[in-house]
Amino acid sequence: MKERIAVVGLGYVGLPVAVALAERCGSVVGFDIAASRIAALRAGHDATREIDSARLTSCGLEVSDDPAVLEEAGTIIVTVPTPITAERRPDLTPLQRACETIGPRLSRGALVVFESTVFPGVTEEICGPWLAQHSGLVQGRDFALGYSPERINPGDTVHRLETITKIIAADSPAALARMREVYGAIVDAGLHEAPSIKVAEAAKVIENTQRDLNIALMNEIALIFDRMGIATRDVLAAAGTKWNFLPFTPGLVGGHCIGVDPFYLTAAAEKLGYRPEVILAGRRINDSMGQQVAQKLVKLLIGQGVSPCSARVGVMGLTFKQDVPDIRNSKVPDILAELAEYGITALVGDPLADPEEAAREYGIALSPPQDMVELDALVLAVNHAAYLADPADLIARVREGGVLVDVKSALGRASLPEELVYWSL
Repeated sequence: MKERIAVVGLGYVGLPVAVALAERCGSVVGFDIAASRIAALRAGHDATREIDSARLTSCGLEVSDDPAVLEEAGTIIVTVPTPITAERRPDLTPLQRACETIGPRLSRGALVVFESTVFPGVTEEICGPWLAQHSGLVQGRDFALGYSPERINPGDTVHRLETITKIIAADSPAALARMREVYGAIVDAGLHEAPSIKVAEAAKVIENTQRDLNIALMNEIALIFDRMGIATRDVLAAAGTKWNFLPFTPGLVGGHCIGVDPFYLTAAAEKLGYRPEVILAGRRINDSMGQQVAQKLVKLLIGQGVSPCSARVGVMGLTFKQDVPDIRNSKVPDILAELAEYGITALVGDPLADPEEAAREYGIALSPPQDMVELDALVLAVNHAAYLADPADLIARVREGGVLVDVKSALGRASLPEELVYWSL
């Protein structure tokens, strides 16, 4: 492939795409506005842990925080985040800024492909006009649009960019053919050609909405079974013996996808005069789970004769998911905030989270392992492999007769001392 390709945004999504393209397609540049990120990548370090140092330094990828590198690109792939506002509305600011950066440097005849999760219509009706405004070019004549939703699963070593079927869609047959050539070179699992960009956008936004709702169902039944005195883990093990029972489990739902994407769909629906009931109900349940965990912990402490105000509580894990360093939209701070309502200032530890980022984003000072001792209660909030490798170490941190809250049922009651008060979702 002779044309130069640029990838805008070098996070969890963009970096694997850029590296794969550099390895298989030749002339590729990755652009990111964060100078610190570019410096780290040039030094062979990926803070997301998605690309190892050896691959990063040998792939031939050029990286830069100078937008001038976009000027010669025939294809530009945009992988910036699409968060939500404090009011839980879609925040297209990163996309707008990306278009403002690309526009003045957009070459006539270029193809701009978006991978960011959006509601149907954003690529053609919002991003396209932004690009036209800042480039002076005509959408559909002077430049083409495409959409290929990202399906990156952080920390997953099996389901990778190369092994996941890639959806592609474009605003013309010619543009789709170009996308077929670009993505066909790096995705071994094959391509699915959606009939329109809107269909591809809709497919992406419902993927995580479906998962969100299934987890919400598990969370709700976990709350019900807790009141019945039944272990949800045991119920799911029994129900899972049926061939068509789906293997979802309860837990905290954070991160930059599952806890965010449904709001893009619901916002679009509400603009059309339809208020989604099921989707929003699932969001309410999942967003309440941090509070539910904290309230249960307080009750267990009181049951053991420990005053919450004087309780020494440790929380293990801050990232949104096990074995990844990303703390964006983590729901562990929800636990901490609810505990604070009862006068509990919990110690928080995480071997993967960046202490500076934790302090900046949440005002949390991460505690070293040696401080997590003589605890009245320990919350295993994120089941990092480092924690599960030595359960005895976790148990030893809790005083005799103390409480262990195992949010994801990673340990199980049978493996723990009888005198330890144990609870899980």
